[in-house]
Amino acid sequence: MAPIARHTTGYRYLFALPGARRFTAGNLLARLPIGMFSVSAVVMIAGSRGSYALAGAVTATGLAATAVAGPLLARLVDRHGQARVALPATVVSVLGSLALLLCVRYDAPGWTLFAAYAGTAATPNIGGLSRARWAHLLRGEPGALHTANAFEQAADELCFMLGPVLASFLTGAFFPEAGTLAAAVLLLAGMLLFTAQRATEPPPTPRSQGPSPLRSPGIPPLLVCFAATGAVFGSMEVVTIAYADAQGHRAAAGAVLALQAAGSCAAGLAFGARKPEGVRFSWCLAAMAALMTLPWAAAGLAGSLWALAAALLVAGMATAPTMVTAMTLVQKRTPADRLNEGMSLMVTGLLTGIAAGSAAGGWAAEHLSPASAYAVPVAAAALALGVASLTRTGGVRRTP
Repeated sequence: MAPIARHTTGYRYLFALPGARRFTAGNLLARLPIGMFSVSAVVMIAGSRGSYALAGAVTATGLAATAVAGPLLARLVDRHGQARVALPATVVSVLGSLALLLCVRYDAPGWTLFAAYAGTAATPNIGGLSRARWAHLLRGEPGALHTANAFEQAADELCFMLGPVLASFLTGAFFPEAGTLAAAVLLLAGMLLFTAQRATEPPPTPRSQGPSPLRSPGIPPLLVCFAATGAVFGSMEVVTIAYADAQGHRAAAGAVLALQAAGSCAAGLAFGARKPEGVRFSWCLAAMAALMTLPWAAAGLAGSLWALAAALLVAGMATAPTMVTAMTLVQKRTPADRLNEGMSLMVTGLLTGIAAGSAAGGWAAEHLSPASAYAVPVAAAALALGVASLTRTGGVRRTP
């Protein structure tokens, strides 16, 4: 076989790298349940206890615990290696899910649901682990790394699009706990396959020589941008559900939101196939802020769920390029021996923003109107653009 030419871009080149297909297969298998757990938990708890408020509070507790535990777990991964940390952490997370299932099944006190679901905060940042492997394999190849980051973002969108659908099918077709049980099995199986690929694993650094990612130049404003972008996602989800409900089609909200993820997935794959030169983070945020006005206009002017679905499909196309460009900046500005920690920190910012956006979108939908509440994601996108522009968050400086 002829040797693979270096400094090449394209998806074929990525998956011709030794071990890339195997660790990607394991990562995708482990990543799919991330979109299943919350939906499965809500259906399982609400069906058993008759309270969506309790189900929402339990899942919010898990989200908050993940935001706290994520960067700490990622720091351990950087110091001791992916296999030594991620696999035991996954086992803890799976046990937390199974404990939640048993507590619901056998009508345990309400507080046990919170304690059990908090255990799922040990779930590693699976997408971050994969991105760290690509960064290790593609050192000095910015074009190929851009393509890899685009693929990872498309994979995120695909898993978050398919995960809730699979969870809803399992809980409806079999029994309420089926979604949680299947997600736990997929997570453990995928992580076993992923961590078994030791040849592509980045080497651990027991004693980091670099500063904390929070003290790296350009990282704090990026964290704010991630939080504002998360607010776009969180508010868009809640407002779309409220709008579909007001139109008398609440059951269609999931399919409508899936179109947004589909648009992002397609745009991410297309974005990865082009050269990254000349693309600035602020331009991506400007495109996002502009496209987020489409759902607002569709809901307010057309008043049609079909028009909203089309608008979300187009608006979603700004998501993946924005996230790919942002994650590339994180990789360039974070010390190489603290890369998992830096990316996990951004996920924490994203989760915080999603929670805040959900609350703001829910308030606006209830106190204004679902159509008017689409101004919330527009405002969040504009905030991210403003922060990036004022702090000039778009350079390509690399932290040594």
